[in-house]
Amino acid sequence: MTDIILSGCCGNMGRVITALCEEDEQSQIVAGVDSFDSGKMPYPVFPAFDQVTKKADVIIDFSNPSVLESMLEFAKSTHTPVVIATTGYDEKQLQLIETAAKDVPIFFTFNMSLGINLMCALAKTATKVLGENFDIEIIEKHHNQKIDAPSGTAIMLANAISEELEQKPLFEYDRHSKRAKRSKNEIGIHSVRGGTIVGEHEIIFAGTDEVVSLKHQAMSKKVFAAGAINAAKFLKDKQSGMYSMEDIIK
Repeated sequence: MTDIILSGCCGNMGRVITALCEEDEQSQIVAGVDSFDSGKMPYPVFPAFDQVTKKADVIIDFSNPSVLESMLEFAKSTHTPVVIATTGYDEKQLQLIETAAKDVPIFFTFNMSLGINLMCALAKTATKVLGENFDIEIIEKHHNQKIDAPSGTAIMLANAISEELEQKPLFEYDRHSKRAKRSKNEIGIHSVRGGTIVGEHEIIFAGTDEVVSLKHQAMSKKVFAAGAINAAKFLKDKQSGMYSMEDIIK
């Protein structure tokens, strides 16, 4: 059994993870952390990590970047592994995660979906074959409540593509702000926000007289919740260090 502290338990993803854990014989949530306690969770909810009194095997975090520092301090002081699924971190916060991984096991990815991580691997292969002769664009779509743009997943895909290019590309977010032809050395990243779109990502490789595209569409938040729970089971009892979905799908 994997005992879990769920950060962001009262949010949309928190409720989905809670429901899945109730059906899972190998995991259980022993406590939640959320400043907006709905009073409806089947486990104790603490307003902040410095008030948590429960022990667990792993923390799953689907909260807000503002929680990161206190969560990492709690994780280090209790030596509790952390599955980080929150997005929207700045460079300083990403460095905090890297530093904390020296003391505790941390599973960090911009997307918990197995399909997205497969898409990432396929994008690298496609870039090796097409990248130097094809223009590359990324389009991501999410619901109208998502705060950060572009999505962390879009950045993850762009970074994966960049690793395979001989000349490192520029990421172009605001092409509408300038009047100029598309440069060869860029990857356009475009964000769409509307309705209840769970998550959709498409990579377009546009060449002369042909277009190749890779596309992933999440139909339910359960995709990400299941991935986070599997990551928690994987991370339990691991040594300190950084882990990702690649370590699971090897």
